[in-house]
Amino acid sequence: MKDKVMSIGIVSDLTGLTERQIRYYEEKQLVFPVRTKGGARKYSFDDVDRLKEINDKLRDGFHTFELRKPGRLCSE
Repeated sequence: MKDKVMSIGIVSDLTGLTERQIRYYEEKQLVFPVRTKGGARKYSFDDVDRLKEINDKLRDGFHTFELRKPGRLCSE
């Protein structure tokens, strides 16, 4: 589902990642939440899947710059 409706707290619960990790992955341009008028991040279920995959790849030894390359993530 591509609708971006979940807060970072919900995404943290669903992925097991900390909110800081999620913000770091955004900073590294690996995930792209939308922002509400108030500045809150909103994520989709596709983003949740992507975050899980990013975390798995990083644990397997990839670097964030490698994951930005096209084709490195299945969810692209």
